[in-house]
Amino acid sequence: MEERQIMTADNTTAFDQTASDWLSRRRRLRRNSLASQILVRIGSAIAVLWAAITLSFISIHLAPGDIVSLLIGEQLRTPEVEAAIRLEWGLDKPLLTQYLTYLLRVLHGDFGRSYILQTDVSGLVLSQMLPTLKLTAAALFVAVVFAVTSALLTAGKRLPRSIAGGVELILISTPSFWLGIVLLFIFSFTLKLFPVAGDRTFSALVLPALSLGLSLGAVIGQVLREGLERALEEPFMLTVKSWGANDFVLKLRHGLRHAALPAVTLAGWLVGNLLSGAVITEAVFGRPGLGRITVDAVLAHDLPVVLAVAILSAFVYVALSTLVDVLYLLLDPRLRNRNLEAGH
Repeated sequence: MEERQIMTADNTTAFDQTASDWLSRRRRLRRNSLASQILVRIGSAIAVLWAAITLSFISIHLAPGDIVSLLIGEQLRTPEVEAAIRLEWGLDKPLLTQYLTYLLRVLHGDFGRSYILQTDVSGLVLSQMLPTLKLTAAALFVAVVFAVTSALLTAGKRLPRSIAGGVELILISTPSFWLGIVLLFIFSFTLKLFPVAGDRTFSALVLPALSLGLSLGAVIGQVLREGLERALEEPFMLTVKSWGANDFVLKLRHGLRHAALPAVTLAGWLVGNLLSGAVITEAVFGRPGLGRITVDAVLAHDLPVVLAVAILSAFVYVALSTLVDVLYLLLDPRLRNRNLEAGH
């Protein structure tokens, strides 16, 4: 009898040890799977950025006309200027050498000189990039706050849902520049609550961020509300509700995470609209930023500045898209475990 009890205890201990080893191994595999998927996303982002740089190089050589004339733009053409441009861009070397030199320079942040402003392009673009990124980040914050608030307050409620849907439809249909003009008329010219132009104070950021972010928030809010209403119909929500959780806590703590997956994907895709919309918004509100120098460079055919803005905009877009992909992996455990289950 004692021997049987000892054998049973040994078997139980061995089983517990095996189960513990299996759980520990599975946790390591999950961590490794998540890390590998994040590395794949980062690798894809690097490949896209390399393609953007390569495309900008090809566009120089495929554009109609002489490359030197294209790079000179409206600057006075003299033999000295032509020689300086050929030396700077290595146009007297083989095409492959030119490409590798251009790629190496871009990776080091060297975009050449502006032939209109006679200044370093990298310093020019970086000095104007901060106001644009600040406006884009503020607009994204407005969009997220608007979408989450609208979805939480109206999901599952017929009348509030209809009112919110009508407001969102109006915001989606309204161009950001027209909304900016309306906001300027009401809050700057009439009520005199915010400055008309400039970027000296935080208050000067409020109206541009609203005009740029509300339409994006309306789109995300519609998707988030539908996902939240689907999540409220899931069986686990009934279980949580039976524990005594009120409606708002139920949506905020348990439904929002499940509803956020398609909204996060949509937000990552729409971030590019913020960057392009910032150009027009900066012009409407008289703000400094990439929008102003991009318009001036295009009108003056200042190609080095145009290429630098295009590459840096692609970098920002790729970085934000990669961040959204990583957030998607963190929000949805099924994606993290897909490779793990495939391996088994």
